[in-house]
Amino acid sequence: MNQVFRVTVRGQFTNLSDEARRYLVKAQAEHDLFVSAYTPEGTLSYDERILFFNMRYEVHADSEEKALASSFLEAETFLQTMGFAHKQLKANAVDVSQIWNSPNEVAHDN
Repeated sequence: MNQVFRVTVRGQFTNLSDEARRYLVKAQAEHDLFVSAYTPEGTLSYDERILFFNMRYEVHADSEEKALASSFLEAETFLQTMGFAHKQLKANAVDVSQIWNSPNEVAHDN
């Protein structure tokens, strides 16, 4: 069964080139945390100091492990392609299909 996961990959920029830093400064408004979303292609957001970042993915997979692995690989590929040096990548996932099917839902009568 395919489940829907929201995966957040977090990390820290490190030893950014001058070119990468200039790009991030120029694009900062587009990558604010408040305009980020969980998308299949991922959304990058970062703090104003250009120190910490997160990437948000919506992944359809049959296990949390597969969702985490694919998001982690996607984040690594994106960061390398863009030339963003980084460290301390960590990922966590939430199975949103379980939120919709919560056994603790309470029925309310109108």
